[in-house]
Amino acid sequence: MLGSKQRIRLAALLTALTVVMAGCGGGNSSSGGNSGSEPTGGSSASATQGGEQAGSSGEGEDELKPESGAKLVVWEAQEQLEYMKEIGQDFEAKYGVPVTVEVVAGGDQGKRLATDGPSKTAADILTLPHDQLGLAAKAGLLLPNDAFEEETRASSAETAVLASTYDGVLYGYPKSVETYALFYNKKLFPEPPKTWDEILKFGETYTDASQKKYAIMWEFVGYYSYPFIGGFGGYMFGDNNTNAKDIGLNKGDTAKGFEFLRQFKKILPMNAGDITYDVKTQLFKEGKLALNVDGPWSVAAFKGSVDFGVAPLPKLPNGNDAMSFSGIKSYYVNSYTAYPQAARLFAHFASSKENQLKNYQMTGAIPANKEAGADPAIAGDPITSGFFRQFEHSVPMSSVPGVDLAWDALKATFVSLWDDPSLDIQSTLDGMVKKIEDGIQSKG
Repeated sequence: MLGSKQRIRLAALLTALTVVMAGCGGGNSSSGGNSGSEPTGGSSASATQGGEQAGSSGEGEDELKPESGAKLVVWEAQEQLEYMKEIGQDFEAKYGVPVTVEVVAGGDQGKRLATDGPSKTAADILTLPHDQLGLAAKAGLLLPNDAFEEETRASSAETAVLASTYDGVLYGYPKSVETYALFYNKKLFPEPPKTWDEILKFGETYTDASQKKYAIMWEFVGYYSYPFIGGFGGYMFGDNNTNAKDIGLNKGDTAKGFEFLRQFKKILPMNAGDITYDVKTQLFKEGKLALNVDGPWSVAAFKGSVDFGVAPLPKLPNGNDAMSFSGIKSYYVNSYTAYPQAARLFAHFASSKENQLKNYQMTGAIPANKEAGADPAIAGDPITSGFFRQFEHSVPMSSVPGVDLAWDALKATFVSLWDDPSLDIQSTLDGMVKKIEDGIQSKG
């Protein structure tokens, strides 16, 4: 149990988080959506629906009413399904608006919205990680958070608001803050490792591929593998991840970071593509995986299966902290929804302090709401505190258009350099950056 000073420190941390990291919106045609191709809710604060104002700045929950006959569809990731079903039932009980929850993976919701929104087959409310906001907002796929803007700004961590804003317009209803950290099996590691070298040494005697026993695993994508870049002086984009013209994925000592990464192949003798979320989750639950790099969204999956703790990522051999990516997840309203007022109400309702605490209790999601984050149930939780401490050594993911090109290129590069030890690291990194630069330039 944490002491009072630690609780205060952790509570203060959330309120001043310097973070920004995987359901969509839009009434679909099968549930009463319009058949036209224009956004029904409008893309400005003065959008109207059925002759009534859909919401203006300063208008609150008491003034905003759902449309007559409204019914909503929400896209939600599998790990949040039961929670969202409860929220939907509570919303229907309060407003008389039925809510259908459809499972769509968090990383797929933005892509689905881009195609299904204009065709009126998307859901009405979605959850996006903040790095996907720029593309969606630029394409006119989202309605601004106008009716509840003042309340959202006052109740949410400042960086959560900033992360949910694009080009000066607040679109999101902040839901949770997150980064990943180190899950450790307490039977194998009574205390978490302090350095990556310690993990290498442990793995030399523990790893046994024939028995499916491994020292550590993480998914080989840019999000989880970024510590080997950020901890060695590299970066994705300059100016706090806002300058797409300054790509630093091949700068600093990034090549040394990849050289160090390759040392782990001897204690993790698998191809990168075979290390999936499902594989490592099952192995950790079975007690065969000693260390698992994962996020708060997986806490519920391990409770009752394994005695585990959560700690910050170990220090790197250069003495630097392992820098993780961090993010904000927010609810968003599809601009093509047939029920913009009901959808706004739902996004606001789902992101309330009470419901963020419920989400934390059911799934482990860390609230973006300041009062919820200061709740003793969170500030005194040793699991959650591990993520909080890693937040101190995290950088916000970028939301600039073109970040998708960087994610794709990073994944391909990590996989190639891991699977093929003959590849030259620096030239591979240089080629990756050139590909990203060319892709961004071609998009204009």
